[in-house]
Amino acid sequence: MAEILHFEDDLAALSREELRSHLEAVRLRIAELDAQEPEDMGSEEYEAWGDRHEELEDMADELMELLDEMEE
Repeated sequence: MAEILHFEDDLAALSREELRSHLEAVRLRIAELDAQEPEDMGSEEYEAWGDRHEELEDMADELMELLDEMEE
């Protein structure tokens, strides 16, 4: 699996193939995280899980936007 980027990385400098690879890795991590969803929605564990899930979804959105811009 490709290493997942952090938002500090210069995503715009990546090639289309690198962006796709990172997007695939982020989507895989989201799926893995979904399988680990805590049952207690009121717990701190669930809040931390939700924050990480949202961060990954935001990263996936950013990667998809960059890929869309490359196709224009």
